[in-house]
Amino acid sequence: MNVTLEASYRYCRRIARTRARNFYYSFLLLKRPQRDAMCALYTFNRICDDISDEPAEHGYDSPLSAIDDWRGQLEQALDGEFPAHPAWPAFHDTVVRYRIPRRYFFEMIEGVSADLDGQVIATFEELHAYCYKVASAVGLSILHVFGFESEEALPLAEKCGIAFQLTNILRDVREDALMGRVYLPREDLERFGVSPDGLRDGSADRAFRDLMRFESQRAMNYYREAAPLIPLIAPGSRGSMWALIRIYNRLLGRIREEDYDVLSRRVQVPAWEKSLILARGMLGASSPNTAVPG
Repeated sequence: MNVTLEASYRYCRRIARTRARNFYYSFLLLKRPQRDAMCALYTFNRICDDISDEPAEHGYDSPLSAIDDWRGQLEQALDGEFPAHPAWPAFHDTVVRYRIPRRYFFEMIEGVSADLDGQVIATFEELHAYCYKVASAVGLSILHVFGFESEEALPLAEKCGIAFQLTNILRDVREDALMGRVYLPREDLERFGVSPDGLRDGSADRAFRDLMRFESQRAMNYYREAAPLIPLIAPGSRGSMWALIRIYNRLLGRIREEDYDVLSRRVQVPAWEKSLILARGMLGASSPNTAVPG
């Protein structure tokens, strides 16, 4: 199946618009070529997650065979040989156009593969390594689309990715536990007296809230450490970066406002609030303090 470059970008725009949620709002502040590139990168990551979570729906026998095939397709696409999936022409064009190091995409696949191995995260150091692969590597790839003015931006983008992934983990504690995945470090669960089974079946008791408060503070620290990133981003992309950080800041803030009860309901940033953040980013709000509210 031959897919034109424009058709490939059109496909990626559709996937991002319908699936990206938090990310897509920030894309809207970019110029069209950058926005298309962000959609292509998002689609690569989205498909990788989807085929590993639901391989049968995508024609694979198992999650491992799905990831192995996706890795092989990635290698072909990076070499300019496009497999059948419609995302590859746009993905290849984005990687070449913005000179994105290839290793980031293989690191991301390695992180997804770790989930399939039934990994047990014992320490925060192990969680940090996982977050780097599935989130910081993504952040470093989109940094090249944003453009940056100093190599100092690279470690800050890495910290930003850690903050985003920690926020996702805190939001999705129960959903992940139902899938047999516990990302909160075992050492922290033991410290606060929370059992892995309690994440799936329990309620947000005091021990759980204390654990969540501790982990959210970790995430907030990464947001604060990453705050100097925005001035290092190319001027035309700062509003988008600011909006993305702010949306994730608010997600963490809303988890706190709900007193860390993520076991009985999914905490989200409402669309009206995302739109307000987008409007502020559009007006040039790219330099305010990006620390988590409260």
